[in-house]
This record gives sequence, structure tokens and C-alpha cells, in this order.
Amino acid sequence: MPAALICRDDALARIAEVFRSHGYEGASLSALSAASGLGKGSLYNYFPGGKEQMAAEVLAHIDSWFEAAIYAPLHSAQDAPAAIAAMFGATERYFHGGGRICLMGAFALDATRDRFAAALQSYFDRWVAALAAALRRAGMQQAQSQAEAVVAGIQGALTLARALDDAALFRRRLSEMQQDLLAGLA
Repeated sequence: MPAALICRDDALARIAEVFRSHGYEGASLSALSAASGLGKGSLYNYFPGGKEQMAAEVLAHIDSWFEAAIYAPLHSAQDAPAAIAAMFGATERYFHGGGRICLMGAFALDATRDRFAAALQSYFDRWVAALAAALRRAGMQQAQSQAEAVVAGIQGALTLARALDDAALFRRRLSEMQQDLLAGLA
């Protein structure tokens, strides 16, 4: 597709997949250019700060999606159990049923973490806080601890599903976590 026909959001989505596949350090300018459909000059036109700006904007794009689809509904929904169930559904869709790694989690595990520490910390803090708020509204006493366990469980399930090449494991763990969490609210 010619560069003129590629919008910034499409380019970011394609760039994100390069970072997911190769990590920050392994994502070469050639790979980013090829995946985005933008020549190197167009890449620098869109992202004058180079690869670091690309990664920062990808992380911001991910954060925006989670804000709209996960955090805001958990904070504002009157029916907290329904919002929690919706969180699990949105999480499964976002991670393609276990077939897509968490770029925030991947960046948090290596030296890339230091470069993007504020964005990574904010992503996980906000997810835990939003889920804890919904759990508190639903009457759960140990809301913070449960929220941390669920977010950690989601990240662990993604890692284990990837390591075992078994996306069904991710879907199964999400379903089990959702059932356990909602049963604890009843």
C-alpha cells in the first residue's frame, strides 16, 4: 500500500506487531519500514524521534485502548460484576484469545523497561486500580489484593500460553479467573 494511503493509526498498529515479534532492540528500521508500508523517509516524517518515538506512541495507543475498553468501564459502570465480566471479554479479544503477547508486559521484562518505565507502570497501576475500584463497589473486602492477583494472572496466562504454544490455555485461565472472581462477589 502506498505511503499516502496509510494513516498514522494503521502505521502504529503495524509497528506494534514488529515490536511484539522482535522486541524493542530487535525491531530494525528496515523491519519497521517494511511492516508499516512506509519508506524510511516517511517513517521519519511521521516519527521524527525515530524508533523510540514509534515505541512511545505504540504504548500510548495501547494505553488509550485500555482506557476506553477496560479502565473507564470498570471505574464508571453501575453494575460492577457486569463491568468485570466485560473486562475479561475485552481482554480476551485484545490479546486475540492468547495469540497476541502483551507488549507492555514484554517491554517490562527487559532493559526496555527503563526507557519506558512511566508508561509501563501507569498501564499496570491503572488496570489494577480500575479493577480494585469495581471490586470494592461490588463489596469485596480484599479488592486491591484480588485485582493484583487477576492482572498478574492474566499476564502469567499470556506468558504460559505463549511458552506452551497453547492459546486455549489463556482462554481457559481467563474463564476460570472470571468465574472465581464473580463467585467471590456473590
